[in-house]
Amino acid sequence: MDCACVSSSRLLLLPRINGFESVEEAQVALWEEAAMLSCPCPFSPIQAFMFGVDDYSSESDVIIIPSALDFVSQDEMLTPLGRLDKYAASENIFNRQMVARSLLDTLKEVSDDERDCIAVLERVSRLADDSEPTVRAELMEQVPHIAMFCQENRPSIPYAFSKYLLPIVVRYLADQNNQVRKTSQAALLVLLEQELIERYDVEGKVCPVLVDLTAPDSNDDVKTEAVAIMCKMASMVGKDITERLILPRFCEMCCDCRMFHVRKVCAANFGDICSVVGQQATEEMLLPRFFQLCSDNVWGVRKACAECFMAVSCATSQEVRRTKLSTLFINLISDPSRWVRQAAFQSLGPFISTFANPSSSGQFFKEEECKNTEDRKLAEEHSNERIVDTEDIPTHDVQSQTELPLYADESDFSETLENDKEESNSMLVHSLPETMFHCTSSSESCQEAANKNEQSFDCCSIAVLPAPAPSSQEKPLSDQELYNSFNFWRTPLPKIDIDLELQETAETLDSETQEGEQEVVASASSNVTMATRKELEEMIENLEPHIDDPDVKAQVEVLSAALRASSLDPQEETTAGIGKSVDSQNELSIKDQLSFTSIQDNPVPLINDTVEDIVPQALLDQYLSMTDPSRAQTVDTEIAKHCAYSLPGVALTLGRQNWHCLKDTYETLASDMQWKVRRTLAFSIHELAVILGDQLTAGDLVPVFNGFLKDLDEVRIGVLKHLHDFLKLLHPDKRREYLYQLQEFLVTDNSRNWRFRAELAEQLILLLDLYSARDIYDYLRPIALSLCADKVSSVRWISFKLVSEMVKKLYSAPPPTFVVDLMNELVETFCRCQKWSGRQTFAFICQTIIEDDCLPMDQFAEHLLPHLLLLASDRVPNVRVLLAKTLRQTLLEKEYFLTCVSAHQEAVEQTIVALQMDNDNDVKYFASTHPASTKIADDAMSTASSTY
Repeated sequence: MDCACVSSSRLLLLPRINGFESVEEAQVALWEEAAMLSCPCPFSPIQAFMFGVDDYSSESDVIIIPSALDFVSQDEMLTPLGRLDKYAASENIFNRQMVARSLLDTLKEVSDDERDCIAVLERVSRLADDSEPTVRAELMEQVPHIAMFCQENRPSIPYAFSKYLLPIVVRYLADQNNQVRKTSQAALLVLLEQELIERYDVEGKVCPVLVDLTAPDSNDDVKTEAVAIMCKMASMVGKDITERLILPRFCEMCCDCRMFHVRKVCAANFGDICSVVGQQATEEMLLPRFFQLCSDNVWGVRKACAECFMAVSCATSQEVRRTKLSTLFINLISDPSRWVRQAAFQSLGPFISTFANPSSSGQFFKEEECKNTEDRKLAEEHSNERIVDTEDIPTHDVQSQTELPLYADESDFSETLENDKEESNSMLVHSLPETMFHCTSSSESCQEAANKNEQSFDCCSIAVLPAPAPSSQEKPLSDQELYNSFNFWRTPLPKIDIDLELQETAETLDSETQEGEQEVVASASSNVTMATRKELEEMIENLEPHIDDPDVKAQVEVLSAALRASSLDPQEETTAGIGKSVDSQNELSIKDQLSFTSIQDNPVPLINDTVEDIVPQALLDQYLSMTDPSRAQTVDTEIAKHCAYSLPGVALTLGRQNWHCLKDTYETLASDMQWKVRRTLAFSIHELAVILGDQLTAGDLVPVFNGFLKDLDEVRIGVLKHLHDFLKLLHPDKRREYLYQLQEFLVTDNSRNWRFRAELAEQLILLLDLYSARDIYDYLRPIALSLCADKVSSVRWISFKLVSEMVKKLYSAPPPTFVVDLMNELVETFCRCQKWSGRQTFAFICQTIIEDDCLPMDQFAEHLLPHLLLLASDRVPNVRVLLAKTLRQTLLEKEYFLTCVSAHQEAVEQTIVALQMDNDNDVKYFASTHPASTKIADDAMSTASSTY
């Protein structure tokens, strides 16, 4: 097939040259038109027409363009390598560009001959020396594709990429032309991402070049780009190469005194480097550099630090996060530059979320208790087979976990006071057999303590607890011992009747009590084994002077219960069961909860002192101040939106027992004048409900939820998209109250907002599982039928599914009158509708019911089939076409109509015969044949019923 230039040279004629002063002018116009063609040939489109005019006749007023077949014939006679050499040596830039662009095709042509493949790659090396930057850039764009080809054909051309192509990529990283450098950088990242570069090449060819490009005497632009490439490739090459070859130079670049651009690139990618090298390298080598960058004299560098702060925090221990990074972040929040403050406040919520601890999540799951000793032994035998998901805590540095404070679970002082003794908290455990939820101990130090309270480890909930520090006589614990169940599991606290509302902000304890508490915390940090009776007695004694405080009283009661449990005889403990089991890890959590001291005297709600200060108070104060109107003027007009966006993460970090710290802020955001703020909350209210639990949700979130239901459509859509997720968390009685409000979702600010109604139909399908048959029939049925008659076909298609699922639900739930009444209403509303679209809707609903097996076929044949067959005489062809499809493609595929001889089967066959003799060709076609497509969506799309 001729190329566009050749075809045009023979066929493109100008009938007349009227309007042109000369043949030359007409020829220029022809060249311009030729230049518009996309020509794949090795020479430019204009060159194809620059051969003069063979004949011009004034009589015919036409210009005859000479054919280029001669030139094509010459090229076709050349071998692929010959054509490559011919055009690679051309003085025309476009020809050489085409050579670079066609290299992959040339390689495929000669792929059967190894020598030819090598010859092509050798010519690529020569083409890489082209003086034209556009040719070099075009060549670099093809390198990843060629590399993939070489990888797939390694048996034929082994090491081809490493020998011929990779050196070009690396050399172009220092090219003088900016476009060539950018293209080579992109190509290098693609090659690394696709794992097309061998590890030894990364270490021997790529990294040394990048290190040289970042030398002090290197070009400024090249140095900045090289640092960026090093940072981006760190996650692709892994921890080992990054620590050995990239990290030292990265630390040097963070202190580049001459170019702030380099420091800015380092700051922007600091979090990525930290996440690759891990906690130890981050704290020993990177954190000092990070502190320098956060105090850089260029605000752009400090802003970049604020933006990556969360990633850096995730790579450090809890102690470093609390003592060093929190103070550093406060400095960024109070930075003189507004841009830095803006970035810091945007990162504040994510940074606070890094303080989250699994034991303070407030999430629960039920576990079965062991009923006898045999079950306990069985669990111990399989204890080594447990699989615990610990992605949030780096497994390569277990010692860092010893710095994590032992937060008591929120359930310790709130949720477990109301839940059964079978409930315990868990957030990071997946796929654990319930028969394995028992404590075992593999280390000698743990075994000794476990033997004293062996009977109390019937049921455990996860809590990431530090391993006990080995004594001078003990050997360091192995990895298996560090991760034994004794260190990472504990039983729930006993049920104690304390009103959650009493756990409000407590006054700061006097200095004497604080000193006593600090001694307890110091003791806990040095040894995390079981608290002795003496320690419990000391705790109670320290708290007795403040017994008038409700929170302190609650702590005393819990400690007293622990003291009583520790005095029980082991046999009595077995008899008492899980409800009275209190082990060492509970007591440790209690001691940690006493360690809170307020950071500053501030009217902002303090973190509840019944648990350890999970988040430094200074950070919490800054977060709560994000709703201050003055912040919008001095920091960012959308600061409230950022606050709303990160609020679920902050709430999860603080735990539900500290919800009172965020309650006022949440209510302020919920009533914010900016609809974007309220919209953000509406999209996340279901997640917050999971965090807070049913009681707090009913008291604090339901009023906000009700307000969102009456808000703008932009806000209501957030509630609607997660309507099922929120309502399923409510008590059934409270859930029923919203049945009366579902009808309001049919009314929108803009009637053309059909996606709103489509989402409503999707949610109603999910809500069928939450309500009884009576509620479905009384409240959801009218909405579903209304949506089936919607003006927009997309809404109707989802509604067909809704009605079919409703039929299925009502048929399976007593009494059967509901489903019969619904089917009768479908017949009256749609099958006997005056509009053809209504009758077509009935056929669609019947087709969906059949496809999804929502009804037994005998019930369908009795209640719906007779009315469906009446549509064979409908005056609108579209209805008859759909009927033919339903009968032929769906109904007759069911076993009931294939094996059972009945009056219904005969009626269907007679209808099919009648449709085969229909006047409309489409009806006859679908009644006579069996098209491959049987999807209702395809049927619907083939009709002319769509409004949009």
